[in-house]
Amino acid sequence: MGNHSLGSVWPKIKGVRWYIAILLMLVTTVNYIDRTCLAVVGVPLKESLNINEQQFSYIIICFQISYLIMQTFSGRFLDWIHLRWGFIVAVIWWSIANILHAFARTPLTFGLFRGLLGVGEAANFPGVAKTVSEWFPPKERTKATGIANIGSGTGALLAMWLVPIIILHFGWQEAFVFTGLLGFVWVVFWLLFYHPPQKHPFITPEELDYIQKSHDDFNVDEAVHEKGVWRLVLSQRNFWGIAFNRFLSEPSWAVFTYWIPIYFATQRGLDLKQLAMFIWMPFLAADLGSVVGGLLSPFFNKCGASLLTSRKLAVTAAACIMPVTLFIAKAPSTGWAIFWFCCAAFAHTSISATLLTLPADLFPKRTVATANGMSGSAAHLGGMLSTLAVGWFAVHLGYTPVFAMIAFLELAGSAFLWFFVKIPKSVDKCTP
Repeated sequence: MGNHSLGSVWPKIKGVRWYIAILLMLVTTVNYIDRTCLAVVGVPLKESLNINEQQFSYIIICFQISYLIMQTFSGRFLDWIHLRWGFIVAVIWWSIANILHAFARTPLTFGLFRGLLGVGEAANFPGVAKTVSEWFPPKERTKATGIANIGSGTGALLAMWLVPIIILHFGWQEAFVFTGLLGFVWVVFWLLFYHPPQKHPFITPEELDYIQKSHDDFNVDEAVHEKGVWRLVLSQRNFWGIAFNRFLSEPSWAVFTYWIPIYFATQRGLDLKQLAMFIWMPFLAADLGSVVGGLLSPFFNKCGASLLTSRKLAVTAAACIMPVTLFIAKAPSTGWAIFWFCCAAFAHTSISATLLTLPADLFPKRTVATANGMSGSAAHLGGMLSTLAVGWFAVHLGYTPVFAMIAFLELAGSAFLWFFVKIPKSVDKCTP
């Protein structure tokens, strides 16, 4: 009754769920601006702290360890506290942690604040997955996730363009302060606009009925209460298929996010001004990949493939592009190196748009954030191991082995998806 009386006060808006998707895109943008800031600051920071790539990798590892651990716990936290307040706690936490980087003066303190950043940022993608599962029918989920995942490329793009300008005019400390403040702006919009579908004051009755009916058409059994959430997730072969895939796909994105500025500075001779001019391009390609990846699954579905087969085909088609990373190290010019980076970034985010959607398709609602978070832990284990490898290779053998390493990992990951992931027995209907 309270819900109806509240709805009578507020004007109705068509397509509220797509505004929610835009909010998810914006929070992911903020997440990646904060995360990528260190990659750009790393160029002057290496000189300021007198450290090499291998030592710089240890600072990155501090973020990845805390992120890896907290992906599992943040997913469970969001399933418990619910999205509205869980997202607020996470964004405020990581925004404060990012600002604290401005006060770091040693590798140890950088590592400490980097770890705190990972604790908060770990909640982002479990939160995205849970929101998409609540607000979107199965046939729209990859589109919604693709929109949200645009933020990963956009955030990295903006950081690559904006942070060098801040450093040149104000200094590297101010770069962390400015980017850290963006999260507080997003929290205001989230507080003003986000509510669950059943309680949202702006949603039309038609849109609410559409969301609820579509969930009934593709329903993973919610009645399995005898198992705890973690036990329920870990017992599913679908979880392991997604986790293995994400473990193998994350290293390429870790290379793009953390090492592109240092690669072009040390191997191609670009200064900060040149970095600001050129290295945002792969992340623009990543945004395009998120959009295309969100559309691939519906395309294959319209061609006659089932919902789950469409997801697998979307991942595999994009993974076939990844071997272009073999051309980066031997590219005859900076322009060609950037072009091959663009192709690989496009492919990776196309894959991510589908992988991040799968927990919403395959697990009960009460476990979606947990399943996403735990598979995210597997992903960042892969990213962490690749960071250690990149740091060692960059110092001892150069970057050629790095690009060879990531060329075929996502194709191998797609094989795990085909082998492990099946329609759950508890799905009532398979109509997308």
